[in-house]
Amino acid sequence: MTSKFKISAIILATGMTIGCSEQKTSFNTAVVQNDEIQVFVTATGNVQPVNQVVVGTQVSGIVEKINVDFNSQVKQGQLLASLDKSTLIERLNQALATQSDAQSNVTFVQQNYDRVKKLYDENAATQAAYEDAVNRLNQSQNALKNATANVKQAEVNLSYADIYSPISGVILNRAVEQGQTVAASFTTPTLFTIAEDLTQMQVEAKIDEADIGKVRAGQSVTFSVDAYPEDIFSGTVEQIRLQPQITSSVVTYAVIISAPNPDEKLFPGMTANVSIITNCSTGLMIPVEALHFIPDEKLIAKMNIDKSQLNNGHDRQVWVMKNGTLFPQKITTGINDGLRFIVKEGLQMGDEIVLSIINSKR
Repeated sequence: MTSKFKISAIILATGMTIGCSEQKTSFNTAVVQNDEIQVFVTATGNVQPVNQVVVGTQVSGIVEKINVDFNSQVKQGQLLASLDKSTLIERLNQALATQSDAQSNVTFVQQNYDRVKKLYDENAATQAAYEDAVNRLNQSQNALKNATANVKQAEVNLSYADIYSPISGVILNRAVEQGQTVAASFTTPTLFTIAEDLTQMQVEAKIDEADIGKVRAGQSVTFSVDAYPEDIFSGTVEQIRLQPQITSSVVTYAVIISAPNPDEKLFPGMTANVSIITNCSTGLMIPVEALHFIPDEKLIAKMNIDKSQLNNGHDRQVWVMKNGTLFPQKITTGINDGLRFIVKEGLQMGDEIVLSIINSKR
């Protein structure tokens, strides 16, 4: 991607003619004006919500009820959908039954342990019998802990059958229908996509590696979208991501641009044509052509120009027309936008500079 330059000044072109009976020499000139140059880096990107959450389910089942639809406004904690709970309830009942058996076994083993312990203390039971009782008690207690954990897991799984919104926002996508079976065996199925706030969007622009060095956080950005070709949206560079994106040997970097969207004209996924202002300067302005004009031998002889005044190639020089006289002027230039230069020193407002000459017969 190459830099794009914004042109906002109008150069006032004038003409001056000198010559003899055989030939007429016309000068294309421009008047030095004060204006602003902005240098841009251009790119394309996509409009995205600042915070977008994909809502899934951790348990499998049949979607029993859906309470929201596309574009629905939801609040944090709002019930979005429910899965069929019959299987999960049965699993919880099984876990509770196992827990009850484990608790009953602990009670029985504890009583046996108490008897063996009493006999052991009175030297009426062997060491082996006592150790066996201790081991059985520990095993029964561990079995109870495991059964209790299974109950808690079954309760959690049952709670997952109700899908709640993690944030307040708007439903961008509903990926399931009522009655559909979702399977969470290997990956979490996507049920809904929620955007938190559509009045605050961002653009993820892809900047070519040749231009990324010019981009800095905080730079101003303008962009347009095809839906509103007459509108210009503004934003600010928020982040430059260091992870390169390589496609067919082309390296780009993601630049995140904040994009306020108070009117909600910008929709997620829109393609944005982005211009990042990488440099900006105000001052006296001249066209680039002025730097390339050099009088030829005929003009030098016709206007009695001292050849010693010609540019030695090391300095930037323009030719100024004043009172019918052509003379060179060394200048110091600043930034350019490909069409115009900022002049830091050497010219004044209103100076008339020569761009080119046109020789024609009378």
